[in-house]
Amino acid sequence: MSKQAKKPKKELTIEQKINRRNFISFASFTVLAGGAYGGWRWLYKSPEEVAGGITGGTRKPLRKALNKTELFFRRVFSDNHLVKTYPKELAVKGARVNSDIGLEAKKKFDPATWKLQVVKKGGEVLQVSLQEIMALPKTEIVYDFKCVEGWDEIQHWAGVKFIDFIKHFKLDEYIKMEYLGMETPDKAYYVGLDMPSAIHPQTLLAYEMSGKPLQLQHGAPLRLIIPVKYGIKNLKRIGTITFSNTRPRDYWAEEGYDYYSGL
Repeated sequence: MSKQAKKPKKELTIEQKINRRNFISFASFTVLAGGAYGGWRWLYKSPEEVAGGITGGTRKPLRKALNKTELFFRRVFSDNHLVKTYPKELAVKGARVNSDIGLEAKKKFDPATWKLQVVKKGGEVLQVSLQEIMALPKTEIVYDFKCVEGWDEIQHWAGVKFIDFIKHFKLDEYIKMEYLGMETPDKAYYVGLDMPSAIHPQTLLAYEMSGKPLQLQHGAPLRLIIPVKYGIKNLKRIGTITFSNTRPRDYWAEEGYDYYSGL
């Protein structure tokens, strides 16, 4: 017996094709949304970090993921990792002011009385004036300053490379340590940095912005500009610098943000 010929499949109408595609899309969205919601519920119910530590303010699984991401980026980080730079004419004329934490907004601050405090071994403190810093070779950078809030703008900064500062004041032995800490004179704002990022060739101790002396609202007389990090690490008005092999405290990491905050 001969096999019975198969009937040709009936061609779907355009409307049926659209309906089928919409059904598949909706079903896929429902499955993905359900998975995302389940993941969010799991994360929301997971244990929180213990308060009072170097990091805090978030759930333990998220912090664990952030720490693993940091390890990955630190393995591939090098001095050859340079941020893109731009011509001066592309820089904004007035850089955005985003925070005044640590700037003693309610008190008068006299830059003339300021000195940078570098804490050395045994508690010895090296005190450096702005004039001493400005006497070192000047470096300028025009780059895209990025904030964790989502905004960015091209800014023009000038100062001394941090690595040049280290070498001039014979602090080479200290950069063999893993971390660097900085805080404002009033100790209200503080950051912790991995040493490779701190001594990166684009990291500056900045005393000028847009070709003019740094203004108080931007961190005068001296602030950190570290292009390989988000803005939260670019500490305004540096008061004290410390070195350690353990993570220094960090203002925003204590509030749930990524400790590394690298780009």
